[in-house]
Amino acid sequence: WNDFLAQTQVSETEIETETTIDTSHTTTTLPVEPELPEPGEESYFEAHFIDVGQADSILVICDGHAMLIDGGNAADATLVRNYLKGQNVTYLDYVVGTHPHEDHIGGLKNVMRYIKPGKVYCSTNSPSDYNTSAFRNFVYYVTGDLRQELVVPTPGEAFLLGSAKVTVLGPIKKDYEDINDTSIVLRIEYGDLAFLFTGDMEGKAELDLVYSDANLKADVLKVGHHGSGSSSYYQFLREVNATYGVISCGRDNEYGHPHDGPLSRLRDADVKLYRTDLQGHIVCRSEDGKTLTFTTQMNPDAVTNPTALQGDTSYLPTYLYYEEKFD
Repeated sequence: WNDFLAQTQVSETEIETETTIDTSHTTTTLPVEPELPEPGEESYFEAHFIDVGQADSILVICDGHAMLIDGGNAADATLVRNYLKGQNVTYLDYVVGTHPHEDHIGGLKNVMRYIKPGKVYCSTNSPSDYNTSAFRNFVYYVTGDLRQELVVPTPGEAFLLGSAKVTVLGPIKKDYEDINDTSIVLRIEYGDLAFLFTGDMEGKAELDLVYSDANLKADVLKVGHHGSGSSSYYQFLREVNATYGVISCGRDNEYGHPHDGPLSRLRDADVKLYRTDLQGHIVCRSEDGKTLTFTTQMNPDAVTNPTALQGDTSYLPTYLYYEEKFD
């Protein structure tokens, strides 16, 4: 009897987030989109762009609730885990693997071994869609060791992280030829501010988002695909109309990221850039939902979007060239 009661008990959270419509023959449960809360007196929002080299990992914290978007390469797991511990993160409400590439999901397994997640998202949950050891390990750890469902979100799905509202905007399609275009795209609202996280989304998916009439306006844009020339096109940047942009890429990386094309387009869009390859960890914070502050691990005055070609390093201050990575 106690087991039966436990199985039939409905939590207060479920009551708040679902609406049940009864008919004479069926019962249909429809999701209710959460309303954006007003930040309280002690509220705060932080987006930590962790310097994982040529990879992505972003920690979002709002009112003590935490979400990790990507976890870098497998070799970055200890760095990411230690960074989270340094921020006193002992539980992750949400983990998002934007897409199956190793430089985004490779470190998540070993992070989740020590810091447990409440819910895990990815753009696909089938290794047959992208059959690599890194992705298989990620899928099998979530579904096997953690015994959780690996959730593939749908555009329009929304949930709360503290007093911030997270909305899934993309991918619009599931059958893109390029796996980068299947990246989960999240728009986070906190008070009057908005943040757009794009994974490795490229031009085709950007245009699909523009044509979808989704609200892409954001104050802060996580620039797509490490600043690759195949991302950050004019139509998309016009819709986002960001004031700030952050590029996550590795110093002297083999791909030459960020490329001159998107840097030029971002200059034209008057986007103030921050870059992990030049500035290390980057933290964006708001305490009122209206104003933003940026803090960098190093080189706050670095020229992040020079008009000189990327091969010309004369514009860089000499102290950027350090031999050891900051702890």
